[in-house]
Amino acid sequence: MPQPEPPSLPQARALVASDPDRFARSVFARMFAARPSLRELFPAEMGGLRVAFTEVLDHVLEAIPAPDGHGELVEFLAQLGRDHRKYGVTSDHYWLMYDALMSEFQYAFGSRWTPDLEETVSQAMLLTTGVMRGAAESVSGPARWHARVVQKYTITRERAVVRLVATGPHPSFAAGQYLETQIPQWPRTWRNLSPSIPSNPQGELEFHVRAVPDGRVSRSIVRDTAVGDVWTFGQHHGTMRADPRRPALLIAGGTGLAPLRALLIDRAQYVDAAPTHLFYGTQYPGELYELGVLVQLAATNPWLRITAVTENVDDPWWLTGATDPRSWGTELCYGRVGEVAAQYADWSDRQVLLSGPAPMVFHTALRMRAAGVDPAAISHDPLN
Repeated sequence: MPQPEPPSLPQARALVASDPDRFARSVFARMFAARPSLRELFPAEMGGLRVAFTEVLDHVLEAIPAPDGHGELVEFLAQLGRDHRKYGVTSDHYWLMYDALMSEFQYAFGSRWTPDLEETVSQAMLLTTGVMRGAAESVSGPARWHARVVQKYTITRERAVVRLVATGPHPSFAAGQYLETQIPQWPRTWRNLSPSIPSNPQGELEFHVRAVPDGRVSRSIVRDTAVGDVWTFGQHHGTMRADPRRPALLIAGGTGLAPLRALLIDRAQYVDAAPTHLFYGTQYPGELYELGVLVQLAATNPWLRITAVTENVDDPWWLTGATDPRSWGTELCYGRVGEVAAQYADWSDRQVLLSGPAPMVFHTALRMRAAGVDPAAISHDPLN
């Protein structure tokens, strides 16, 4: 277990924080100079990667001198090591990263670089790269696996449903988790996507994707993905769970429905599942593309209740051909889905699962807490 260190690690942290992008650029430049072939493992645009790199480094340099929390740090680094397998990172690459980090710290400190400082920083960087390397070496199963697109449905100009089937061995994952995903149109660029159906032996997958503004990958999926494309997947993540024995409140915004849909399908295998209420919200009525499926699911599972919510009463001119959600005979409310759900009933006895755009999830969680829901009962994926 790491022991508290003298003030040199806070100094190293401050040095990185003074110009994090410059520090990250220099570290990667040193590593690519030592092994030019490494550049091929990284995306063409590395701005986001440099930000993530310095955020990890900042966390490490803050956590090691802290009196506690070292177990969480080790697990954090171990997960990073397991995740990096998908990039093609091997054990010797971690030694290259260690050398690049140490060289850059020495250069940045200049005349302040002393033997004691070198020893302290070295131990921190050895811990960082060593835990990641060890975790990666201990993982069983493939670093990547693949699935082929077999169907694609364009719902609106901004939304699509994509179905795939694994082309070979594939891991199982829990309903509600998300997968690290790479599409052929954007090699070496990874995004987290949530399957809308549980894992199954046939390797079937389904994703609901919205083309977010400035979202290169999501827009490419909606616009360019075609039957026959092969997608690549890495690790699965996420801790959203729905205990079938406890009453649940699920609140979905747009394509954030996907992981909650998977959880509902998984929950349907329990004949004695506890009461569950899903609020399914969109901006316009014509975007409630999954309402028919949900109503059918509720018809065969009496523990499930569906409330549809739209922010606007009418569809815009460009949203044509959609089924009127009132035709499904389910409850339809107007407003922001989180506000409607919070005012609807007393949910203090429920486990609450939220999924959707980050602002919607953040504000809905605040509404739920204000309405008396225990914060420990509210769960959602990390907000990006």
